[in-house]
Amino acid sequence: MSLKRIRLWDLPTRLFHWLLVLSVIAAIISGQLGGGLIDWHGRIGLLIIGLLAFRLVWGLIGSTYARFAQFFPTPAKIRAYLKGEWHEPGHNPLGAFSVFGLLAVLLIQAALGLFANDDIAFKGPLFDLVDKSLSNRLTGLHHLIANLLFILIGLHVAAIAFYAIVKKDNLVRPMLTGDKEVNNGQDARGGGLIALIVALLLAGAAVYGASGDWLPPPPPPPPAAEVPSW
Repeated sequence: MSLKRIRLWDLPTRLFHWLLVLSVIAAIISGQLGGGLIDWHGRIGLLIIGLLAFRLVWGLIGSTYARFAQFFPTPAKIRAYLKGEWHEPGHNPLGAFSVFGLLAVLLIQAALGLFANDDIAFKGPLFDLVDKSLSNRLTGLHHLIANLLFILIGLHVAAIAFYAIVKKDNLVRPMLTGDKEVNNGQDARGGGLIALIVALLLAGAAVYGASGDWLPPPPPPPPAAEVPSW
């Protein structure tokens, strides 16, 4: 069967993917080093929330192969894949589990970080919405889930390497160029300018909500007691 080249991944999906990769790497490094980088860790967390919000919206109104409905791993799709009968472009059913798993864990991890603290100088932008004891518990979960995130990232990278080496299927190139040679399939459609604007606006709203800038300013400290001159 002859191969044909199709447009698989649209530009917004590709930009999201690589910005998320860079942001997660930066978040891991800044979180591990701590110190003066912890404030940058918080800023990067807000960027990740914006990226995830964009992807959630784009998964509903983006182009064909970026939409969650197109690659959601139903039992029928999983059976077809395991039998070697899956030949559709885009994420295969098992790869879809990886995508949804990473998105879910990253979203939970970023949300926990909004309420976290380091008992020194850093407080998450929504720290004031919870008491200190709850913030401490959420901080502990933030550190714990980081280990799960490392495992998922490792499995994701290992799967990409497996497909490249064993199945001779380069999954990285289409995410760079947008195009892929396939046996069957059509160019991605949808996800036009209006959809992009809507996704960006909602992503911006998510970042604003997560930033805590809408919270009322803290009350001023009480005036210092006057010391008698005598």
